[in-house]
Amino acid sequence: MVAQLYPLVQSKPIPQGTPEYEEKRTALLRAFYEKIPREYYVSQSIIDNPPADVTGIPASSGILTAEEIEITENYDTISLAEAIAARKYTAVTVAKAFSKRAIIAHQLTCCLTQWYPEMAEKRAQELDDYLEKNGKTIGPLHGVPVSIKEHMPIAGTYSSMGFFSSIVYNEHDSQMVRILRNLGAVFYCKTNQPQTIMHLESDSHWGRVLNPYNIHLSAGGSTGGEAALIAMKGSVIGVGTDIGGSIRGPSAFCGIYGFKPTSYTLPMKDFLAGTFPAELNVLCASGPMCRTLRDMDLFTRLILSAKPYLEDPRIVPIPWTGLETAAAQRPLKIGIIEHDGFIDPQPPVKRAIAWARQKLSAAEHGGKFQVKSFTPYGAHEAWTQIRRIYWPDAGKGEIDPITAAGEPMHPLSSWIWKDAEPHGMLTATQVSAQRGERDAFRFAFAKAWEEQDVDVVIGPAFVGPASAHDTAFYWTYTSLYNFVDYPGVVFPTPVKAEKADVYPDDYTPLSDECNHVRELYAQADFTNAPIDLQINARKYHDNDLFAALATLKDVLELP
Repeated sequence: MVAQLYPLVQSKPIPQGTPEYEEKRTALLRAFYEKIPREYYVSQSIIDNPPADVTGIPASSGILTAEEIEITENYDTISLAEAIAARKYTAVTVAKAFSKRAIIAHQLTCCLTQWYPEMAEKRAQELDDYLEKNGKTIGPLHGVPVSIKEHMPIAGTYSSMGFFSSIVYNEHDSQMVRILRNLGAVFYCKTNQPQTIMHLESDSHWGRVLNPYNIHLSAGGSTGGEAALIAMKGSVIGVGTDIGGSIRGPSAFCGIYGFKPTSYTLPMKDFLAGTFPAELNVLCASGPMCRTLRDMDLFTRLILSAKPYLEDPRIVPIPWTGLETAAAQRPLKIGIIEHDGFIDPQPPVKRAIAWARQKLSAAEHGGKFQVKSFTPYGAHEAWTQIRRIYWPDAGKGEIDPITAAGEPMHPLSSWIWKDAEPHGMLTATQVSAQRGERDAFRFAFAKAWEEQDVDVVIGPAFVGPASAHDTAFYWTYTSLYNFVDYPGVVFPTPVKAEKADVYPDDYTPLSDECNHVRELYAQADFTNAPIDLQINARKYHDNDLFAALATLKDVLELP
């Protein structure tokens, strides 16, 4: 392990910047760690020599009381809100429990950027006083702690885009946070993300987020801190964003649920201090990350019930029926994606796909499902186009401030604009031409979907179970659906990576990139990494996606 100034496990260090930059970064970290009470420190022997799987340490550390373990481990959002409303627990007790567990999780995975238990307990006390005085809750999330991704403004805290010079102080809540606050949520921490928020390794100036199930693997990005925190049971529900897989990737890496809606379904107003050129042609989406299927549905329903489109006219005001959506009176037509024709997934993922196919094809379902093979249209073409389209400014909006501050450029930051950088800043005509190419692809993709005649597709969420640090090069299985703007959910399976998962001796890769993925698999140990699968539906068919999940819940044993 890498020696740390403070109690923090880092299985691989982040790059070092100039001495001046490192001095500023050290001051920032010192201010964070000096807030942690000594009694919350994880044993130094664990910090110095951690196990690969750190998920059991919070409960066994002796830091949490039996009640705090019960609160953080035995509830999802819905049941926790019910317990607080029934006065089984006070909001203050719950806030303290999750604040403690979050800071333990952070020491083991580097999942946080900010931690403010005092602010959380003050708000929780106000909620307890209201319930005592009025005999009712503020709202359906009364007292529920909600974790928030670093770049989303919460009044009285800081936000950034994952690099030091982008840090700003926030006077006001972003729209999503304000809605959650009005519903009764309690905010107690913000979570780590990548430098630039634009790749699948959450490695900012705060440090590198580790996968709780195997710290030698990535927790994913860009919402990797959220995923690790939820997997460590330091949160029941959090908020992420996704423009290439940033909700679905980390959720899959860490074995939890993540929902990327069709763009402009859920609010994103005020999430960033400035505009983001990538959204000229690829739109981002916000969504929930959590432990249960019903919590994803609850989150979406509650946010949309606040009518966010009245404040943000970009949002499409489609009514939410979610898991209550009436299923079609015919077999659900499910396409199974073995591979996308470009990159074959690594062996543990293929085993999870086989598990899903076997479950859905079982005779006892009696014609409930029509299962068929499905090949997504143009996966290689989509990956080639989107890598250019993300960066119409050739990455200068990130490269210039990062280098000017003396901050080191992290490996995957350089990787993401590698294809666009040689082309420099594009003209308006060139950006418009990219849109024409994107739309032509979308038309062809929709036609191929229709010809294959499916309602939803189930397939990989990533090329592997997770990635070794600094090797998340290919997000083709998620970015494809950002390119065409189709909604997607990743859901946990009982499959975990095992040493017995190997490529066959006669394996033939689909492409050079596919061969690279095989080489990466041989270079790391993926043991114990959880496997999620992804389910997708057509654009604006988010309700139908959840109707399919409701139908599949028992068959796929979804929590």
